[in-house]
Amino acid sequence: MISRRKKGEDSHCDQWVLLAQESAVEAPEKADCGPVFTKLRNPKTGNAALYFFNSGASQVYEVKAFDEEYRSWFIGQSVQHDGRLLFVTPLDPLFLILPYLIQASEKQGKFQPVDQVIKDEDFPRCSNILNCTRTLQSLHHVTDKKEIGNQKFYKYNREKTLVWLRKKAEQTVKALKSTYLSVGGGVQSSMLIRNKQVTEVTEEDYLRYAHGLLSDYIPVDLSTEFLKFLELPAVSTKLAVSEPPSKKRKLTDKPVEAEEDYTKFNSDSKEKKPSKMTAAQKSLAKVDKSGMKNISSFFTSKNKGTTKTA
Repeated sequence: MISRRKKGEDSHCDQWVLLAQESAVEAPEKADCGPVFTKLRNPKTGNAALYFFNSGASQVYEVKAFDEEYRSWFIGQSVQHDGRLLFVTPLDPLFLILPYLIQASEKQGKFQPVDQVIKDEDFPRCSNILNCTRTLQSLHHVTDKKEIGNQKFYKYNREKTLVWLRKKAEQTVKALKSTYLSVGGGVQSSMLIRNKQVTEVTEEDYLRYAHGLLSDYIPVDLSTEFLKFLELPAVSTKLAVSEPPSKKRKLTDKPVEAEEDYTKFNSDSKEKKPSKMTAAQKSLAKVDKSGMKNISSFFTSKNKGTTKTA
């Protein structure tokens, strides 16, 4: 559990429930250099997102929140109204600096010191990424490097980056296979019922799924280039589940809409087929009806007599 005391309210503090590795939240020796939450630029959207640095900023973590409506926590003798469950997972820092390298290459197109590239007025803590252990050690995967004296200069390399991403995808495929996670046409909503046996998952299914996972950490244009680099065929438009639409609709939480025109049953425009007569109806039809009045005659108004003139 982590907490942050609000300014001016010594008796109250915000608290969150956090799931993390013990090494990520170890208390530092000095109180002013400890683990910290910070906002950085999301590499895919460019918008602000929450990240976490451990003590010394040697590792960066992405922060995710599991949130359900109407959930809270019992913490000691109090109730925490914010029922989210935060969890942090290690993130390769190269994903966070790729957008800066790409932008610098498009604008300058020359070799630069990396600390001049990783700058952002809106997110000044982005420079902490360079303190991560893996950052400088892994730059050769996505850049070309030149050394002049004791200074190193870097420039984004598109081909190297695509090769690096492919290796990431291959590692992801191995992890997916080891966990027996469904990734092909059998990945359906748990609310749907399959009436046909799902075909065996192919290597293409795994690779496409891995591409989708990695695309959450790279710019959209790079994701498109990466898909072409993997030489994956176009996605089939065929439905993986062959069920009547009405059956699927009832299993969702959306209102069921009438897909047929029920007013056609009230129409007199079509000729109706004669129905079969019962035995009682046949006997009644044989009765002599001569001299009998029709039942509708009892409901007709009588004609008024003529008025005599004086």
